[in-house]
Amino acid sequence: MKPRIFVTRALPSPIMLELKRLFQLKWNRRDQPLSRQELCAGVGKAEGLIAMLNDPIDAAVIDAAPKLRIIANYAVGYNNIDLAAAGGRGIDVTNTPGVLTEATADLTWALILAAARRLPEGEALVRSGRWTGWSPTQLVGGEIFRKSIGIIGMGRIGQAVARRAQGFDMDILYYSRTRLPLIKEVVLGARHCSLEELLRRADVVTLHLPLTKESRHLIDRAALNLMKRTAYLINTSRGPIVDEAALIAALKQGRIAGAGLDVYEEEPTVPSALRRLKNVVLLPHLGSAAEETRIRMGRMVIENLAARFAGQQPPNKVNL
Repeated sequence: MKPRIFVTRALPSPIMLELKRLFQLKWNRRDQPLSRQELCAGVGKAEGLIAMLNDPIDAAVIDAAPKLRIIANYAVGYNNIDLAAAGGRGIDVTNTPGVLTEATADLTWALILAAARRLPEGEALVRSGRWTGWSPTQLVGGEIFRKSIGIIGMGRIGQAVARRAQGFDMDILYYSRTRLPLIKEVVLGARHCSLEELLRRADVVTLHLPLTKESRHLIDRAALNLMKRTAYLINTSRGPIVDEAALIAALKQGRIAGAGLDVYEEEPTVPSALRRLKNVVLLPHLGSAAEETRIRMGRMVIENLAARFAGQQPPNKVNL
């Protein structure tokens, strides 16, 4: 008999077809997150769970699934899963590393350029029908070419962002818990420095690190006060790494020039004070939202599930 799998959100069509072929599939047919009660009901008979990053897979959800053998997270991150509860039950947890690197790096650069060149304001002006023609003082932004970029977190995505920064002839600074090998620093043209130096010197500060106890509110009022008044903050990693209230205050007071955000502290809630500001670009968590990337993520999920039910170690098993 095929293993029973519960999917908390429908995945791209090619992946759903393959899942239906390989497993007994049950899934959330609404395009919105499930409540805790719905999650617990959904996993009741499941042997495998495909979860999204915004699904809180805590001890209560895990306890509601007595037959569960694997939680396959459709994401690189897995801070939504209670790893201790899963490990205590011998449940494997997997993720989808690597495949969304380039798409997220692309989106990071989209936010950098959109924030610096005030693209959303320009598009809104044209769409409104109020544009009266070219003006030498209209929506003047900041240049990026030959400026400095500070990358906080130099993993796969951080390095991909650095490679793109080379095309803009930027001075590349980075701060990371683990320093890159010298050869990588040379190839990327990147220089390791302290967090304080990065914040003081960078014209663009971009975040690419996981959410941990140490990284929560890493960018707080004190960090924002260190940044240049002409600098831009970009976040495509995890919302709670930035103290949202402190960022709103900094943007309102002009302590930094602007920001570009794809993630938020309490998704999908975005504070009205943030939404009212013109010097911030706001996206609805689109980091991996390229068709090819989302399909590759789905294939990785299938590989993890198939390995577990074949009695093998899943290729992307998370260390519990």
